[in-house]
Amino acid sequence: MKIMMLNNSSPTPNAAADSPSTGAPLTPQEVVDQLQAIRARIADVTPLTGDQRQAVRGLSRVVTNEILQASIGAIGSADLVAMSVGHQPDDVRALYDESNRWNQAEAELRTMLNGIAGANLIRRQRLALIIKQTYGVSAALSNDPAHVELVPQVAEIKRLKRLARGKKKPATQDPQPAPTASTTVPQSATKQQ
Repeated sequence: MKIMMLNNSSPTPNAAADSPSTGAPLTPQEVVDQLQAIRARIADVTPLTGDQRQAVRGLSRVVTNEILQASIGAIGSADLVAMSVGHQPDDVRALYDESNRWNQAEAELRTMLNGIAGANLIRRQRLALIIKQTYGVSAALSNDPAHVELVPQVAEIKRLKRLARGKKKPATQDPQPAPTASTTVPQSATKQQ
């Protein structure tokens, strides 16, 4: 398995020019604090359950630009339609425009989340490699009487690794009697039947 190590350079040459640099990189807690502050200032943040999301997605699939424009035309053609739906054409256009702008914000947040998740996965990979190397070196050195102090640490790491993998469950098969010569049927006999 090939392990890929990535550096922290910008993926695009203009990435630094596109975003203002305000000094030192943010800590994870600073990112959390700023995201919470941003979320508090956004008017419509509506977490949905899986069922709600599925129902809303099903309804919103019919929103194409052509259908929307035809609907706006119908709303603008007859006051009775506008009164019935409770919206004027300009209101619907504004909602559509706002939806498109939030699509851009959603995409940017998704890109940032994917970047953070990827960087964190690489951190965990690096930690796993350090743990593996530490165990290997410690286990080898613990065999040397000069490093007897490593024996309990190696034993504890080994125990914890076994626990992390999960306990092996005994096979839960119904005990069947071992076949005897009188109950064993030769394969050639079963093919002929």
